[in-house]
Amino acid sequence: MSNGTVDELEEDKGPPLGAVLDFMRLLWAVDHALQSASKRMEAAYGITGPQRLVVRIVGRFPGIAAGRIAEILHVHPSTLTGILKRLESRAVIQRRSDPRDARRALFGLTNKGKKLDTVRTGTVEQAVRRVLEKDPQKVMSAQEILATLSEELDADLR
Repeated sequence: MSNGTVDELEEDKGPPLGAVLDFMRLLWAVDHALQSASKRMEAAYGITGPQRLVVRIVGRFPGIAAGRIAEILHVHPSTLTGILKRLESRAVIQRRSDPRDARRALFGLTNKGKKLDTVRTGTVEQAVRRVLEKDPQKVMSAQEILATLSEELDADLR
């Protein structure tokens, strides 16, 4: 049983690695937690975290094009293709041709998709919502840091 000493608290965080590696360790921990929560969501609701995010976006913007979804998510359209195909094959979203450009597909939610679009407990976004409500000032700082890191990582790949 812990008596709450400073040494034990430091032990819980792991060994000191310096600012960069400590931050990276937290990013990996968040990534791992997101993957685990996504698997639990799939078991409970039949939809993964990334799939639900797409459902929520399509629910907010009915008739949205795949390219626009990819832009919103900051992913390459090819990354999104598999998610859209799985959601479509499970009758969660429906695809229709753009009347102005038949080469472009537009997406909307089916009745099943609309049910999945409702806010639920046990989802990744519910956990995020609880954390974001705690300290809005810190949230803005965290968003700035994460956006800057994302841009920097994207720039390194070019």
